[in-house]
Formats: sequence, C-alpha cells, structure tokens
Amino acid sequence: MNQLLHRIAEIPLEKQTTSENGHDRLDQALAALAQNMANLSQSQATLTQTQANLTQTQATLAQNQVAFLGRMAENERSSAERFARIEQDITAIMRVLTEHSRLLERLPEAVRDKIGFRGGPGSDN
Repeated sequence: MNQLLHRIAEIPLEKQTTSENGHDRLDQALAALAQNMANLSQSQATLTQTQANLTQTQATLAQNQVAFLGRMAENERSSAERFARIEQDITAIMRVLTEHSRLLERLPEAVRDKIGFRGGPGSDN
C-alpha cells in the first residue's frame, strides 16, 4: 500500500487532474492521502523527538533536584551547628555577665573595706 501511495504521489499534478480513464477524483484523493500520510509520518517523527527531549529534560530536572536537596540538607546541618555554637557562646557570656554583676554589687563594700572607711557616727561599723 505504501508503495502505491508513493507512486501516486510521484505522478505529476497535471497528469493526476487530466486522467483519461475518468478517475481524476480518485487520483487526487490518493495523492492527498499520500501527502497527508507523509505529513503524519513527519509529525510522528517530530513528536518522538519532542518526547525524547522531554524525557532528557525530566532526567536533568531530577538530577538538579537531588543536587539541590543535598545542598539544602548540608546548609541545614551547617546552620544547626552554627546555632548550637552561638547558643553555647551566649550561655558562657551570660555566666560571665552574672559573675561581673555579682562583683559590681560587692564593689562599694569592698572599696570601703579597703580604704578603711567604717561609716560615720551611729553606723554599725
């Protein structure tokens, strides 16, 4: 059948329209059919190529997603470690500030004791 259609498609258009046996419409219809089949074949080839491109693009997307998720997990781990160190530093700073506050509260009394000030008359010292 394909060979027949290819042969019909090869018949010059003027010969197709001036057939002496009265089959002009049939010849034209077969020629149109052959052209349509050729167009369909080309469209199918284009579709197949487009599907192959889509498959490749999807594979690339999947690889990129895996790489992205890996980097995101690494960033989350790194951030968690940083925040843990920051929390430890804040805890240490708070201990130092608490100790300094305690020392500052005792400073006036320590200075009075150091210089020998015992308060005025009527003081307990």
